Amino acid sequence: MKRGFLLFSLLTVIVFSWVTPCRADEIVIGYTGPLSGPAAEYGQDIFNGIDMAVKEINAAGGIMVGGKKYLFRLEKLDDRIDPTQAVNNARRFRANGAIAVFNGVFTTIAPMMKINEEKGNEFIMMAYTSTPKVTEMNNKLLVNVTLPFTVYVEVFTDWAKKKGWKKCAIACTLGAYGDEWRHIFKEAWERKGGVITIQKPANYYWETDFSAPLTAALATKPDFMLIGGPSATTALFIEQARNMGFKGGFVLVDQAKQDYIAMLLKGTQLMGDLIGTAGVSSLPPYPGQNFDVRYTKAYKRMVTWECALNFTAVHYLARAIQAAGTTTDVYKIRAAFPKAFPVLADKFPNEAYGITEKGNTLIMASVQTVTGGKSDPSSLYVWWTKSKKEFEDLKKITKTDKSVPIILFPTVP
Repeated sequence: MKRGFLLFSLLTVIVFSWVTPCRADEIVIGYTGPLSGPAAEYGQDIFNGIDMAVKEINAAGGIMVGGKKYLFRLEKLDDRIDPTQAVNNARRFRANGAIAVFNGVFTTIAPMMKINEEKGNEFIMMAYTSTPKVTEMNNKLLVNVTLPFTVYVEVFTDWAKKKGWKKCAIACTLGAYGDEWRHIFKEAWERKGGVITIQKPANYYWETDFSAPLTAALATKPDFMLIGGPSATTALFIEQARNMGFKGGFVLVDQAKQDYIAMLLKGTQLMGDLIGTAGVSSLPPYPGQNFDVRYTKAYKRMVTWECALNFTAVHYLARAIQAAGTTTDVYKIRAAFPKAFPVLADKFPNEAYGITEKGNTLIMASVQTVTGGKSDPSSLYVWWTKSKKEFEDLKKITKTDKSVPIILFPTVP
């Protein structure tokens, strides 16, 4: 009887091993960012996009690498935009086996890029920052999921010049990102014959009362102001500027999203004349591509580029892992990223066509203006193509709605 029982037990184990799916191994990725404080909305939007992609990939069965199935495990920690905390968080993720860390603030990305190539502790830096300095650090494990803001500077200053404006007061956010925006914008505006009347940056990450920088800026009688940081506090800045009698225009740094600002301001009337990045919802989605519906249902909040671009980035990270044939060798995975593109608008909320050697993904610049308090149609700018033919070839494969103008922009940052 004992022998019969053992045989029965052995057969049971064998049968269950046939009918029970193999348990998927895990690929760990981390997110560190502002999840509390005035910039928490910005940080939460980034996390939500990553989280949604991970959940959808896992629900679809994960990814196959080397004949094995893998699911993603996402870990998150709040760093409150503190560089030391961000580095500590990254080390904790790496200790748990993370191969990639997402972050959306250059102030914290830069110090993490000083440790992500440490031998034995390497991880891919999945950055969401438009500062050109991120690629100047020559980090071999960088993937930057957005474009350099130098593209926006040229488009925005051309627009301001066509408006007939001359005098600009700079009052955008403090920090490494804001400092670079101020420097590059000033250089571009003066090159085009404009005047900077004053520079009075403010801490959009922590402050909610902008009366001091506004008083100083308005005293110089500017035609327009360069403003912005996280969208929520940028909305406060616009509201306070109008309450203090400012009638001029606004140029938004690309971190500030005008669709989110319009929601907080209950419309675009207070914006007056303004230019900034286009809202995701201002670009018609490909038929059947319902990212916005899925996102708002899951997270009960509006779609922003923070969630959209980082959602797509998780998918091309997954493609790169599959193309590399490894879940642990981060250098091989980074080298495989070119094979992950293109990603197009029939399946994703944004398109990406490749990645530069230094780590910038090739995505189009989205631009939208407000005129007299009313939103204008959006446009997309292609900034990286080297010839007219290359530009026309791109237009042949894009799944962007045909109603959206796609413009060849000659300046290559």
